[in-house]
Amino acid sequence: MTAEEIVSLFNQNRPACVQTLQGTVLEFLPEQDQIKMRFEPGLHCCHSTDIVQGGYITAMLDAAMAHVTIAKEKFGVTVSSIDINVSFLRPLRAGPCTAVGSIVKLGRSVGYLRAELFNTKGELAATATSSAHLSRHAK
Repeated sequence: MTAEEIVSLFNQNRPACVQTLQGTVLEFLPEQDQIKMRFEPGLHCCHSTDIVQGGYITAMLDAAMAHVTIAKEKFGVTVSSIDINVSFLRPLRAGPCTAVGSIVKLGRSVGYLRAELFNTKGELAATATSSAHLSRHAK
C-alpha cells in the first residue's frame, strides 16, 4: 500500500470526530514516520469569541498521533490512548490549522507518539505527547 493510497483511504473513511473538526489527511511521510492533517474548527468549537476550546485542540493532536500510527502499521492496529500530555502555547482561533503527528517509538503493544498543531500563520499553537495501546489485528 503506497503513502498516497493510505491518505486516500483515510479521507474516504473519516471518523465522526475528524469530520466535526473538518479534518483531512494531507500527506503521509513513511520514511519520517510522520503524517500531516488539516483541520478547520468552526465557531461551534470555541469557548470565547473565536478561541478554540482546549478539548478540540487535544482531539486534533490525538487524531494526528493515531492516524500516523495506523498509517505506519497499514491499518493493522487500533490505537487507544493511555495518556495524552498537551501544552497550549498560544490561543488557536477558529479556522484552518495543521497538525503533524509523529512516531517516537512503536513496540508490540505500546506506542510513544507526539504531535504539533500550527495556526494559519504557521505558528506553533500546541504540542502533545502520548502513550498509546496498540491492538493488533489478526493477519
